[in-house]
Amino acid sequence: MRWENLTDESEHGRAADAVLFGADAVTTRTFDTPEFQGITFHEVRARSVLNRVPGASRMPFEWTVNPYRGCSHACVYCFARKTHSYLDLDTGIGFDTQIVVKVNAPEVLRRQLGSRRWQGDHVAMGTNVDCYQRAEGRYRLMPGIISALTDHANPFSILTKGTLILRDLDLLVRAAEVTDVGVSVSVGFLDAGLWRTVEPGTPAPERRLDVVRTFGEHGIGCGVLMAPVIPFLSDDPAQLRATVRAIAAAGATSVTPLVLHLRPGAREWFMAWLGQHHPHLVRRYERLYAEGAYAPKWYQRRITRQVHELAQEYGIGPARAGLARRIRPAEPAPAPTEPEPVQLSLM
Repeated sequence: MRWENLTDESEHGRAADAVLFGADAVTTRTFDTPEFQGITFHEVRARSVLNRVPGASRMPFEWTVNPYRGCSHACVYCFARKTHSYLDLDTGIGFDTQIVVKVNAPEVLRRQLGSRRWQGDHVAMGTNVDCYQRAEGRYRLMPGIISALTDHANPFSILTKGTLILRDLDLLVRAAEVTDVGVSVSVGFLDAGLWRTVEPGTPAPERRLDVVRTFGEHGIGCGVLMAPVIPFLSDDPAQLRATVRAIAAAGATSVTPLVLHLRPGAREWFMAWLGQHHPHLVRRYERLYAEGAYAPKWYQRRITRQVHELAQEYGIGPARAGLARRIRPAEPAPAPTEPEPVQLSLM
């Protein structure tokens, strides 16, 4: 997707910006406030916000809504970094600091949901970049998006690392009264040192678990995507146990592990980070990921088995990530089975 595909057909380009986006609909802003220091926002008016997932995708859903492109969470492993290259933007620092904001996303979504062609399929959010990253605190796009989905009784799910989702708790409760709603929080590990370097723009893992706890206190079941499990850095049995124990203590209804995957765009950025912070692991990663973006099946199955055994021990079970469910008061999860590792793209 290029910049011009984000804009209304009726608008015409400025000469200075014609190569990249070709429309007056793009406004570039910076805000001189501590929370947005060094971040540039490109405000665009999108033609469409319902995105069909390619048929060959591993995703367990067909449609997504992504009100933002780029993410100030700055996770060094984020697969979505590659998408910034489609806009001729840098997939490294540029991905972290050049944020595209679809300022008309709620209005466009409402129009699309009302179309006769729309069949009311499940809509997933937060599977590309986080819809509750810091920019959402200023632009407040998610309340309008949730309201549009609620008014059309359209099922949806949200995956986030952001604590800002608690702002919209009441809206999510209202949505769950009329449609299926799924809420999951991403917490891959507890190590504070690892978090500060690999996920520098995110809330601390403990704060994310507070989100899970708060949802539970309001009678809303919240799952945890334990992702990513980072080989040789967060996959020690003692680390896995501590993380699953904390997830269970927060009241999560499910835990689904996902091993780090390194697609083009993310792979280069992650490996550069690894060489700077953990140079002794570079060769081990080159061997482990020699066959492509994913760790070997044997490794994925080992991690999945360990996490599911720990989940059973602590009284929680796995869930099929990305699927919505009607929010109801949390109930004990069924005993876990051992499915194939879920491969869900994560910010």
